[in-house]
Amino acid sequence: NLKINKLLSVWLISMFFIIAIMIVVGGLTRLTDSGLSITEWQLFSGILPPLNPDEWIMYFNLYKEIPEFKLQNFNMSLQEFKIIFWWEWAHRFLGRVIGLCYLFPLIYFSFKLKISKILDLYFIFFLICFQGFIGWYMVSSGLVDRIDVSHFRLSTHLLIAFLILSLIFWNYLKYRNY
Repeated sequence: NLKINKLLSVWLISMFFIIAIMIVVGGLTRLTDSGLSITEWQLFSGILPPLNPDEWIMYFNLYKEIPEFKLQNFNMSLQEFKIIFWWEWAHRFLGRVIGLCYLFPLIYFSFKLKISKILDLYFIFFLICFQGFIGWYMVSSGLVDRIDVSHFRLSTHLLIAFLILSLIFWNYLKYRNY
């Protein structure tokens, strides 16, 4: 079981660093005012970025419908839009990567250990999934009647990120010292 605990601790500290990077990317997404550039939540089809000029124009036209464009960025070109789009796309893509990098090892460890022993790791997975929902809930607050997202929803999104990070580190310490 020492080998399994070592694998668990390596996985958890890796997740810790990936999520820390995600928090930085999220902060940069906020600072570059990029968070509202993708106006739809597409869990599966959103994995791929626009692949041709028509798709870029479609995303840009969707962005042109929201108050941030109409009231603040009305002079924005397609090239400028692409810059903010890539920040938001990277943030969402990294979120998907985190979910998968957490889920697959969790399934593996579920077969190696009793699920009751790693129930707290399932709770963290639930929080990771919930974080995606909160992220979209936050973005949706900026698509109608405002040029930015609700600062309450933004704070909730960041708070949950720190909670996930803390719980992962706590579990890392638990398995590292086992």
